[in-house]
Amino acid sequence: MSAAYLDPRVTLDAATREVRAEFSIRNDSAETWRPSEGFRLGYHLFDGDTGTLIVDGARVAPERDVRPGESARLSVDFEVPQEHGRYQVLISPMREGVCWYYEKGWPFLLVEAETRGGQVALRQPRQTTSADLRRRRELRAVGRAVVYPFRTIWRNRSLIRVMVRRDILGRYRGSFGGSFWTVINPLLLILTYFFVFGMVLGQEVPGDPSRFGFALYLLAGMLPWLAFSEGAARAPTVVLEHRNFVRKLVFAVETLPFNLVVSGLVSELFAVILFCCFLLVSRHGIPLTLLWLPVLLVPQTMFTAGVSWFLAGLGAFVKDLGQIIGFLLTIWFFLTPICYTEEKMHATAAFLTRNPIYVLVRGYRSILLEHHAPPFGPLWKLWLLSAIVFILGHAWFYKLRKSFADMI
Repeated sequence: MSAAYLDPRVTLDAATREVRAEFSIRNDSAETWRPSEGFRLGYHLFDGDTGTLIVDGARVAPERDVRPGESARLSVDFEVPQEHGRYQVLISPMREGVCWYYEKGWPFLLVEAETRGGQVALRQPRQTTSADLRRRRELRAVGRAVVYPFRTIWRNRSLIRVMVRRDILGRYRGSFGGSFWTVINPLLLILTYFFVFGMVLGQEVPGDPSRFGFALYLLAGMLPWLAFSEGAARAPTVVLEHRNFVRKLVFAVETLPFNLVVSGLVSELFAVILFCCFLLVSRHGIPLTLLWLPVLLVPQTMFTAGVSWFLAGLGAFVKDLGQIIGFLLTIWFFLTPICYTEEKMHATAAFLTRNPIYVLVRGYRSILLEHHAPPFGPLWKLWLLSAIVFILGHAWFYKLRKSFADMI
């Protein structure tokens, strides 16, 4: 403890946003504070959310030397910015050309203000230190990182709905099939894999040697992959494709990768309906365990969104990322037992199946074909991993988005 702030008071002039902070400061150090040697009291005004220094304020000198144990009454005047936001004013001893003592761990007087709708609100001033303030900022940053992705999606839900509808309709505009290609594309893809692996290579499912049994096995595994691969494959170029939106200050750029995720879920919805039709034809019913589907869809959506945010942010800087991701997704697909059974995988490569997509594929087959809930052990790990990827992916994209306009 090298200084103490006693009886702090702040007054605000609402018309001018001028604030006067009055306090007594006690010298708890072993040295005499001499104005003749450059000792002053000054303030730094920071952006409360980013920690960016905005104003290096005027200095105030004590009227006399302040010896150890003595106190001096001082006042510091500053103006709160009129722009909407939170602000922090750090009032601290300093020596001209030498240092600010708060940067050396000394206590300082913190005045917090907020401008909202042109009105300024002040909090009660308090004494604190840089270490304590840093811990508080880190805790707030963690809280924002967890809450902000959900808040962004909720606040922009109408925009997301419009953009997804525009994406789906615009993708097939001018074609004879129109929006029906949303159904036809996954159907043709599944029929292709079924023909190659089921008919040509003769893949069979243990316990169900019929060709129709393998078709259901393949389709159940393709359902989560279709939604994930659509978002991940298109994410690296989404910022470049929407460069006009990126340059608009009022546009929520974070929604662009998430739009791809929702578009993939729409395609998956049609594929699920198709799958239920196959079940009705082949097995004459739809299992009640289908009600477990949301338990798989939530982590699937979070994981896909996190990966898409990460790839979208990186894709704005690495223009070749789209081609690289296409190759990696192909490898990922064939390393996951989707178009073949787990028994066909070589023992040395079996560990590669322990990935989030495998857990989803196994969960889909459990609820749609095996009529039981997904295994709880892999499921809770999937939820945890998906939440981490979701938060970190959004934080990555949010961190890089300020540079997008310069890069495109």
